[in-house]
Amino acid sequence: MTKPSVLIAEVERLFAERGATAYFGEPVTTAAHSLQSAALAERHGAGPALVAAALLHDIGHLLHALGEDVAEHGVDTRHEDAGADFLAAVFPPEVSEPVRLHVAAKRCLCRIEPGYFDRLSPASVRSLALQGGPMAAEEAADFLGDPYGAAAVALRRWDDDAKVPGADVPGLAYYLPLLRRLAGA
Repeated sequence: MTKPSVLIAEVERLFAERGATAYFGEPVTTAAHSLQSAALAERHGAGPALVAAALLHDIGHLLHALGEDVAEHGVDTRHEDAGADFLAAVFPPEVSEPVRLHVAAKRCLCRIEPGYFDRLSPASVRSLALQGGPMAAEEAADFLGDPYGAAAVALRRWDDDAKVPGADVPGLAYYLPLLRRLAGA
């Protein structure tokens, strides 16, 4: 069993050691993208668990060492599952499940929202193809019925908007007390 303090220390280490890597064809680093996502969640009045999920939604990318060009080589890292499984060791499902579902939310939005696909960045379009493409209508309906589906859609929207070079947002230290509370550390 993972101790909350150990997992949070691992999050800090991953952000410090791997967060400065380029974010998969986007004009920001992985850490900047994550911090912007959390700041957007907070600005939109999200609860603590969803702010944490926004912050940590791409932790799966920091867990593997496959490089930022992995999608260009036709590899889907399943970062959403790796990240959610990592987080579920100490965080409640309100944190881990939106992380697990944020890729599915992109696929769902491509099916149900006219114009959504056209707003995706080239890197997101490339990864979408590896992740199964837009959902079928029945799959989208099932997704929207998931207890964490709406949270994942909100997270996805912040994820899409969190790619602004030089955005002024709080650093990881600002969010550590929140993570500790949610993890019971």
